[in-house]
Amino acid sequence: MDQIIADLGLSVHEQWELHKNHITPLPGNDDGKRICVVTGIHGDELEGQYVAFLLNQALQQHPEYLHGTVDIYPALNPLGINTIQRGVPLFDLDMNRIFPGATDGPAAEYIAHEAIEDMRGADIAIDIHASNIYLREMPQVRISEETADALVPLARELNIDFVWIHAAATVLQSTLAHSLNEIGTNCLVVEMGVGMRLTPGYGEQLTQGILNLMRTQGMWTGPAIKPRTPIVSRDKVAFLNADAPGIFVPETVHSGKVQEGQCLGIIADPLTGTVRQEVTAPVDGLLFTLREYPVVCPGSLLARILMEGETE
Repeated sequence: MDQIIADLGLSVHEQWELHKNHITPLPGNDDGKRICVVTGIHGDELEGQYVAFLLNQALQQHPEYLHGTVDIYPALNPLGINTIQRGVPLFDLDMNRIFPGATDGPAAEYIAHEAIEDMRGADIAIDIHASNIYLREMPQVRISEETADALVPLARELNIDFVWIHAAATVLQSTLAHSLNEIGTNCLVVEMGVGMRLTPGYGEQLTQGILNLMRTQGMWTGPAIKPRTPIVSRDKVAFLNADAPGIFVPETVHSGKVQEGQCLGIIADPLTGTVRQEVTAPVDGLLFTLREYPVVCPGSLLARILMEGETE
């Protein structure tokens, strides 16, 4: 059932409406649990749109398998999605920096507050993000150290490739995930794919993972895959940055294993026809982030490698 959970009048007879699809079990099947699947906080991150579509299809095709409530929020920042902007247009801000919001705050904070209040009481939330237009990410869950004990077991069921546990000091307290974890809803942040694009294979992988997670929580009795066993790492990551301007031309495959000294790509100079930098792996490990947008300047992030042997 399509429900409007927040509605705010804007200029020129426009409305900022926040929608969710509220899916409940058949009579007699409800075990009392609820999961929220959220995406579209950033308007340039579209990978979650496809997951919302696939999950809606799976639940509608087999309602007899559903034993819990599923709330799907496909576009928390519809204004950003409609205008192809990362933040909230008109207000010039990042929506994922204003949670939990305020009832008496500016428009965007009011919408954020209404979203949090609507999700309050859910058992689990999945906050789906893509990378920006510059980088491609393999499917991963990012968790802060302070929530790792509760969230890592859930993340293992999501059929993703990598769980990255961050130091608590690097986690922004104004995000949706932090706000939900603070009020007792276990929230997992998924990062995958690239900005402004869809990677259908990643969307299908995560959708199967969500159904599997629901199965482990008694919310889904239908078919579910055996999830991939993710690598779990506590922030043992090598960052590769550009030393020179030019265009980055990759010479390796994203999401694969690399060896120390292996060439990952070059930075080419279109003006002179010279190679400004040969980019090599500083360590053995898993290449989980790779530059997608070719134009770079000194300092641009080119890749991230999970160091081999630094997992748990």
